[in-house]
This record gives sequence, C-alpha cells and structure tokens, in this order.
Amino acid sequence: MTSDLRVGATSTSQTTDSDPRAAATNSPSGNGDSNASAPPAPRWRQSYARRLIITDFLILVWVVYGAQIAWFGTGNAMIAMARDARITDLSYWGFSAVLVLAWMWALSLIDSRSERVIGTGSQEYIRVIDASIRLFGFIAIIAFLTQIEIARGYLLISLPLGSVTLVAGRWVWRQWLIMKRGRGEYSAKVLLVGSLASVTQIARELKRTPSAGYLVVGACVPSGKIAQTIPGSTIPIMGSVESVERAVAATGADTVAVTSTDELPPDKVKQISWSLEAGRQHLVLAPSIVDIAGPRLHTRPVAGLPLIHVETPRFSKGQRFLKRSVDLLASVLGIIFLSPLLLLIAVIVRLTSRGPILFRQTRIGFRGREFTMLKFRSMVVDAEELLKHLELNERDSGNEVMFKMKNDPRITPVGRVMRKYSLDELPQLFNVLSGTMSLVGPRPPLPSEVRQYADHVHRRFLAKPGITGLWQVSGRSSLSWEDTVRLDLSYVENWSLAADLIILTKTARAAITPGDTAH
Repeated sequence: MTSDLRVGATSTSQTTDSDPRAAATNSPSGNGDSNASAPPAPRWRQSYARRLIITDFLILVWVVYGAQIAWFGTGNAMIAMARDARITDLSYWGFSAVLVLAWMWALSLIDSRSERVIGTGSQEYIRVIDASIRLFGFIAIIAFLTQIEIARGYLLISLPLGSVTLVAGRWVWRQWLIMKRGRGEYSAKVLLVGSLASVTQIARELKRTPSAGYLVVGACVPSGKIAQTIPGSTIPIMGSVESVERAVAATGADTVAVTSTDELPPDKVKQISWSLEAGRQHLVLAPSIVDIAGPRLHTRPVAGLPLIHVETPRFSKGQRFLKRSVDLLASVLGIIFLSPLLLLIAVIVRLTSRGPILFRQTRIGFRGREFTMLKFRSMVVDAEELLKHLELNERDSGNEVMFKMKNDPRITPVGRVMRKYSLDELPQLFNVLSGTMSLVGPRPPLPSEVRQYADHVHRRFLAKPGITGLWQVSGRSSLSWEDTVRLDLSYVENWSLAADLIILTKTARAAITPGDTAH
C-alpha cells in the first residue's frame, strides 16, 4: 500500500560536511547497529527555542507595560480585587508581571515553539494567536466570576498589540531560519526509502522548497545499487531497502522518509521505526499525492490501521459569500484610491502609441464561461496578427500551452515598464467589481489554451480567475505548464481566506520589487 500522507514537519538537524557516499563504501549492505556510529544529537533546536523565548518575553514586557503606561501613566494604579475587604488590592505593576508570565506559559502550553511548527506553514502563527485569545478569555471569565475590576482599555490594547507583535517577531526569526536553510544548515537530514520512482518524486519536491528544512542525503531503493544516484540529482543510493539501518548510520540522517511501501517487505516500516533512536531520529510517511492542504487530511485508526481520509474539496455558500464580499470591498476601495494612477497610465498609453487605451480579450472564467478581460494596452495594435508569425522555438522552454516570450517584440516601451510592475493588470479591478474575476484565483486562460487542456485541468474553473494567484507569486512566467497547473489546482482545492491574504501580500512585494520572471 502506498502511503498518501505527509506527516507534518518533524525534526530538523544541522548538516555536516561528511560525504554519505564515501561512508557507504565502508558500510556493507545489511542490518547492523545504527547507534554505534551515530553522531551526537544536534542542539540547534534548543538554541532556536531559547531565542524565541527571549524574544517573546521582551516583546510581552514592552507591550504589557507599554499598555499600562499608555492607559494609566506612570502612577501606581490599583486593581479592585473584590468586595471582600480582607483581600487587598493589587497594583497594576504587579498584575502586568503576572500577565507577562501567564502569557509566556500559555505560549509554551500550546507548543508554539515546537520543532513541528517552526520554519514553515501557518501553524506557528495560528498557535501564537490562539494562545493569546485563550489567555485573555480566561482572564475575562475569572474577572467576571470574582468581580475583579480590570480596566478594559488596558486589556484591549495589550491583546491585539501583543498578538501582532509576537507574530511579527516570529516572522523575523523565520526569515533568519529560512536564510540558514537556504545554505543547507538547520535542516533535517533525510534518508528516502521506497521505489525509485517515488523516491525521485519526493526528492524533487523537497528540493523545490529548501525553506521547509528537509535535506535529502541518501536513498534506499529495491535495486540497492551503491555508487549510483537518484535520476536527475546527485543524491546517492545507499543500498537496498534492507539496508536502512546502515544507511542511517552512514549518512547521519535523523529522519527516515518512507516514500512508498509497495516494494517493502511486510512489517518493514515497523522495523524501521523500532530501529530509530527515540527523541533524535524520526520516521515520516511521505505522500504519493501532493498539494493537499492539512485540513483536508484526517487520520482515523481502524482495527489497528491508521487509515488516512482525504476530504473532497467543498465550497460552501459561506465561503463564496466571504470571498465575494472581500472582492467587492477591495475592488471598490482600490478603484477609488488608485483612480489618479489609472488616469495617469491611461494618458501615457494614449500619448505614446497608436491604438486604444484598454485591451479587451476573451478569456474563460468560472465554470467555463467566457468573459471579457480588461488590461491597459501594452502591445502594438496588430499584436494578435504578429503572434501567428512568431516562431515556435521562441516559446519559453517547458511551457507548451501558454505562449510566453521573454523579449516579445510586440510590447511597446511603455508596455514593458507596465508589465514589469504589473500596472497593466489594474483595469481588472473592474472585472472583479462586475463579478467575472476575483482578486486571487487561477490564471484566466484563452479559449485556444482550454482546447489543449487535459480533463483534470478543467478543475481550474471551480473558482473564479484572479488578478493574481499562487502561480504568479511562485515563479510567474518562468514556470512550466505542469507547475502552473499544479499550483492552480492546489489553490482551487485548498482555498482559504488566510491563503488569499498571503498571496496578496506576496503580490504587492513582487510588484514593488519585480524579478527576472516578470515579463
């Protein structure tokens, strides 16, 4: 049976300079004592957690005492503890200290600094906000039941400011961690175990996102031919699937990722888990399906079997209403605030080249319906006719459906600047206002492109096309067709408002500082 679940971030360890292939030549295939030559457990996890603790503490002291001073000044304001005169009142200076310590405790109880959530994904931020809301909810309940008079303004300043600042601090540390992982440090050393095809796929996916903190150092496949590498990479094959224990010792891996179980002996996964050192080495099951969001995955034990349920995508009326409300509000505000810029661009387009200001083109949108998409004209008037004469070998390599040319001769000088900063897309705010497009969604394709679609690609039409999207902030024009489809389908099947906000933030950053992929 092939496992269909990526068990979320496990553990990570700092890399070393050892050559796993060289170590493999001195370690014959077969079972052995993996702990005999295992390197000592790295300490960077504890060090990183301590840094988060110190940062969280300094932030909370600044926020809580800052809120107290902002609300009461520097005087000795007192909290009326109860109507019972035997209980003395408490100074806000003491209460603020208790609040800081309780907040720190709440962050620890909810495992907001766990190695399973740091470095990637949104769970770290969600846990920080969750702990903060729970703490203040608990304080409100206790204050109500015991009739303690705590100033509401003091709490109303502390909660949102503290939550936002804590998340900002975590984000800064994450950027530092991502930088380290980009250099191959602070990452789990992963040994892949499974069929050659599945090992190759997972190795490619992990290499795509080094910020996740997984560095593949070797693989064990059924053929077990040492001194060979995984196709398309320099990752060495460390032996057969029976040589996992020796391969772990030789590579110093702290994570074993089983990519498929079809070709493994019975109970082999269980044997691998038993051979790993508790607390330092970990076993994960890598997916044979990708781009499935965590909320759609559920593990349910049945008769001792960990059955993994993958829910089908559901788009409730509430979700559609929420997305449309955000689109409507944002498009109205965007048109109002950007109207001077829209007018300026319109005048420049009119004065610098012959032709209309707006370019109208038929695209395919929600549920396969045609609509007219608006853009500022960035090409010469007869661009559509010139397209037929451009040679096919001018297409970007790897994208056989969408036409993208890095130095397209049809683009005007002004149009080249507009495209670089995505200014030509601004009239699509009117498409969003009319309901034919959304702020975030799959790329709106041409009818000619849709005729080349495979059946599964039509799932892109389950959502409205967007001005921006996951594909646009993940590589834009440099993406292959396969990657473009993968990202669009991932967005459609895993939509959330939080994901939309992240994509919009990345889009704004990409528009201000465009890279080589913008053309």
